[in-house]
Amino acid sequence: MHDDGTYVRKKQGTTWQTRFGRNTRRYFEQLAQTLFLRLLQQVTGIGGLLPDPYNFGGGLQATGSGGRLAVHADFNRHPVTRMDRRLNLLVYLNEGWTAENGGALELWDAAMQQCVVPALPEFNRTVLFSTTSTSFHGQPEPVVGPPDLWRRSLALYCYSCGRPEESGTNGGAAEHSTLWQQRPERGF
Repeated sequence: MHDDGTYVRKKQGTTWQTRFGRNTRRYFEQLAQTLFLRLLQQVTGIGGLLPDPYNFGGGLQATGSGGRLAVHADFNRHPVTRMDRRLNLLVYLNEGWTAENGGALELWDAAMQQCVVPALPEFNRTVLFSTTSTSFHGQPEPVVGPPDLWRRSLALYCYSCGRPEESGTNGGAAEHSTLWQQRPERGF
């Protein structure tokens, strides 16, 4: 359980040591296939995408009732492969999720002035976005519900060897860990 009291509360995730069930393992294997990676490359225009065999930060994730994840931009280099992180793919696994349960994913503008896309973690909703030093996102509002309510998702992160200079995205930026951001007038 991750719970630092400021940025992350009541969040769990798998690691490279997690033994997935047969269907989950097959699902991740399909996401790592050339056909799917080529589709992602076609949709995003980012070439040379590779999945993370370590699932560093990816895999299955769950946030319990009262849990949250502050707005942030993700680390930009893989700690083992040294490759550049380029894409986040999230698939939500929450049947019957409602607005009253909170826990929406928020995608913020690069200047951290406003949330431009709120997305409830409804069942089978898939979110794909570029990972840059200004792709601010998070789940800053807590999950609301009984103690056994969990906001569940599957996360796949894709990498490439190098990153071109990209306008407004700090392409070629120095290596950094997670960049936590305070929301205007609302804090973390």
